[in-house]
Amino acid sequence: MREFLFPIERGGGESLQAQIRAALERAVVSGRFAPGESAPSTRRLAEALGVSRNTVSLAFQALVDQGVLEARERSGYYIARFGAEAAPAQAPDGPQIEWDGRMAGPSVRFESVPRPPDWRGAPFPFIYGQFDPDLFPIAEWRDATRRAMGRRWLEDWTEDRYAEDDPMLIEEIRRRILPRRGVAAEPEEILITLGAQNAIFLAATLLIPADAAAAMEEPGYPDARAIFGARAGRLILQPVDGDGMLVDERLRGARLIYVTPSHQHPSLVSMTLERRRALLDLAEAEDAVILEDDYEPEAIAMGPQRPALGALDRRGRVIYAGSLSKSMMPGLRLGFLVGAAEFIKEARALRRLIFRHPPGMNQRVAALFMAARHHDMLLGRIRRALQARRSAAMAALAQQAPGWRFSGADGGGGLWVETAPALDSRRLAEAALKEGVVIEPGDVFFGAAKQTRFFRLGFSVIPEERIEEGVIRLARAARTLQTTGVAGKGGRGGD
Repeated sequence: MREFLFPIERGGGESLQAQIRAALERAVVSGRFAPGESAPSTRRLAEALGVSRNTVSLAFQALVDQGVLEARERSGYYIARFGAEAAPAQAPDGPQIEWDGRMAGPSVRFESVPRPPDWRGAPFPFIYGQFDPDLFPIAEWRDATRRAMGRRWLEDWTEDRYAEDDPMLIEEIRRRILPRRGVAAEPEEILITLGAQNAIFLAATLLIPADAAAAMEEPGYPDARAIFGARAGRLILQPVDGDGMLVDERLRGARLIYVTPSHQHPSLVSMTLERRRALLDLAEAEDAVILEDDYEPEAIAMGPQRPALGALDRRGRVIYAGSLSKSMMPGLRLGFLVGAAEFIKEARALRRLIFRHPPGMNQRVAALFMAARHHDMLLGRIRRALQARRSAAMAALAQQAPGWRFSGADGGGGLWVETAPALDSRRLAEAALKEGVVIEPGDVFFGAAKQTRFFRLGFSVIPEERIEEGVIRLARAARTLQTTGVAGKGGRGGD
């Protein structure tokens, strides 16, 4: 039995019985009470409302007659099976508030990467950046959770730290993760965030003045584009080629430059060392700050590793954002910011106003998991699995769709595929889904002219042995679209 409370008006135009009946009808229609669930006790509801029990009983009996409730002898009242259908529709009580124009800032617009909600049920899910239970050491994670719940560690994460982070996790990031990327930092230069996206939001809020310009890659991360678009007066969408984001005069005037140099999002190309140095030089000349999003660390790359921009920076112009989502699990929502102590201090204060700090339990479990070297072993397991899946995907594409081009061969969790110019990836995704194949259309990654001939072929969860058959079906769907003449409008929708 649930507690149930609502306001009633005495001496108004509506009787107490009618008000009680209407309140329960609204609760049933809204789904607050499910069919078969026990209704509130008449005695306790009468006490809570300060009315006689007989008043409540009469209201309940009227609902029984109406079919909303059913009475069970010696058991009480229950929500009828079709109670929601029996209850009358509730009209608004007078004119409602108009929210248009109420918001203090501009309306935030963003596009999510399109994928069916039940994609895990598809036999060939070419999805990027998701959790693969076959690779994750669940027993070791369970052990870290059990240790965190023990008396030794319990008080460390159950107390309210206000704005402080778990010092054990800070130390693990500082000693294990950052050295792999060549980044050195002191504890006061690291802030734990709710994933890399939260890190991007904090940095954008602090580093983009009102009406100032910001820059990012095109194509690029849609959520970052939404964050910068809501903040910046002008958003520069800088083109990308096989060497990463172009560094030229179009970046001039940007106060914040957002870049994903390790594996460009979404093309997965790695920015060359020469271009990384050129970007640092331009930031110095323009007095800009670089926000480096190392969302997919080169620790799981296949080719030669290049140092992070934060490792090459000698002037403190790079804010480094990292994530544990790709190497642990997206639902963990743990990331981090690395930057000058003055910046981290301000970011910590802003974070405290929003949510104080990420959950202490998550931080301590992740720290214990890393301290026991389970994370290191997991990275090796992910690296080997992705290498095998990537090889299988590239071989299948070369065999089944020789006219398509792709990038991402050097590492990461997917390939960025360019199809024939007349093939629309949205229509391809719809046709492929009928074959049991899930891909991610690429138009969402473009902010200016929506290019429709690209899609992302992720292999973070699909087993290696299913990749060839999945690509065969994908290519067959593409040929069917092209032969039937419904492939799409062309390669550049929106031009």
